[in-house]
Amino acid sequence: MTTLTPDQPILVRDNYLTHSRGLLSWLLTLDHKRIGLMYLVSVLGAFFMGGVFALLVRTQLLTPEGTIMEQDQYNQAFTLHGAIMVFLVIIPSVPASLGNFILPIMLGAKDVAFPRLNLFSYYLWVIGAIFFVLALFTGGLDTGWTFYTPYSTDTNSAMGGVIPALTAVFILGFASIFTGMNFMVTIHRLRPPGMTWFRMPLFLWSIYATAVIQVLATPVLGITLLLLIIERAFGIGIFNPALGGDPVLYQHFFWFYSHPAVYIMILPAMGIISELISVHSHRHIFGYKFIAWSSVAIAVFSFLVWGHHMFTSGQSALVTVIFSAITFSVAIPSAVKVFNWLATMYKGHISWNTPMLYAMGFLFIFTIGGLTGLHLGTLATDVHLHDTYFVVAHFHYVMMGSALLAFIGGIHHWWPKMTGRMYNENAGRVAWFLVFVGFNVTFMSQFMLGSQGMPRRYATYEGLEQELFQFYHVISTMGSYVMAIGFLMTAVYLLLSLFNGRRAPTNPWGGRSLEWQCASPPPHDNFSEQPAVGDCYDFTVLEWSEKEQGYVWRSDVARPEPQSSEGGD
Repeated sequence: MTTLTPDQPILVRDNYLTHSRGLLSWLLTLDHKRIGLMYLVSVLGAFFMGGVFALLVRTQLLTPEGTIMEQDQYNQAFTLHGAIMVFLVIIPSVPASLGNFILPIMLGAKDVAFPRLNLFSYYLWVIGAIFFVLALFTGGLDTGWTFYTPYSTDTNSAMGGVIPALTAVFILGFASIFTGMNFMVTIHRLRPPGMTWFRMPLFLWSIYATAVIQVLATPVLGITLLLLIIERAFGIGIFNPALGGDPVLYQHFFWFYSHPAVYIMILPAMGIISELISVHSHRHIFGYKFIAWSSVAIAVFSFLVWGHHMFTSGQSALVTVIFSAITFSVAIPSAVKVFNWLATMYKGHISWNTPMLYAMGFLFIFTIGGLTGLHLGTLATDVHLHDTYFVVAHFHYVMMGSALLAFIGGIHHWWPKMTGRMYNENAGRVAWFLVFVGFNVTFMSQFMLGSQGMPRRYATYEGLEQELFQFYHVISTMGSYVMAIGFLMTAVYLLLSLFNGRRAPTNPWGGRSLEWQCASPPPHDNFSEQPAVGDCYDFTVLEWSEKEQGYVWRSDVARPEPQSSEGGD
């Protein structure tokens, strides 16, 4: 069995994009790459919709009395912004799109373990998205993205979109569970000979840890929302205090899922950053096992800290102290990753291209997001900052500024592999600068707003230190416009690259994991022959080729041979 190596020309008559043609060949495809691409387009479409609602919210807050919306409309705008961004964008973004596309190729496999289940998961996502759109046309939704009771159980409310929205999240939960199950089985059963657990790329470790959370935590949310649908539809007292229910019980159920959901969003992003920093620093990842185990540690801790969302809910003092202490402990595996990434860059040959800039932006923003979390994990300060814009800023620094920017960095990193085309690097750097500056201007000012006492979710702020608050709101809104321009610019140059971009080489960045050993874009079956597994972070065996305009295997270094033994657990 011959080994495919980066310097061997791979003659591919067709690729996954041209293997079969016609709309049905896409709608009924079982190819993980096409499913990942459909997920990517769908998630980015939802991101655009959620971003429009975000801009409407920021525009409304330019003046103390509001600008473009009534209060009910504002409530719907920020609810739909939050729900779309969390459930339709950030949670499925990396695992469902990049994970679907890259994971099997990283394993040297032809596909995921259950291709039909994979396609079914995508259509569940589509059905969930349709139900969210249905919520818009059935009276709207004004509960906040958390669907807190009694807002979501108030049958006297004119908002008829609550049940469609709850149904949407319930269906999306199944898509998340099935995707997680598929990835877990794929990593367990389809690893190639020689790829033991500690020879896997760190992106696979993060996807595996995420899959564990998806499978174990998501059913709790599904059952909770099903109870909420039953309560609203039939007037049964479960969470509504007017019917004898307990709204704090809903908070416990919701946050038992939703705090692990935070790590469903951030863990895959951390996996992307491990790949970006190592590949674009051209240096072996520092502390591989520590980063791998820290992903598992974060997954475990994620189930133990939900109560820090409820310090002001009336839970006992002892319980709040325990949750506060466990919250601080989450910082340890997160800090392990950050310090190992910094150590990886030390004395590395760093390429300051667009993916690396997004990785640098992630390090800066994630550090701020993590450090501001200490204020919210501390009982004495959380009481004052709870339900203020400080929480909004912290959440966005961790979720949007970290998870979403890592996702966009990952798109740039694997774009040549997915499309076979290179994008304009200069345009990428400019767009990154606009996004990075716009993001920090938008949300850094919200830390100031929150520390001054500006409550979140207010449509107007007349009489509430309005001159001071307006100053920060104007800065925040201007930053959001700059960020939006950066995102639009990103969309434009990536789309243009499909038509006039330079043809991508097999290995444009100098990566060592298996996806850089197949053609760009990959063939339908990924590999015509079994690729050899080596150290996926040993970049010393590669060198730049002017002829290929990419990295190839060094002629003076022996190539690894495929192993005949099975890759065991």
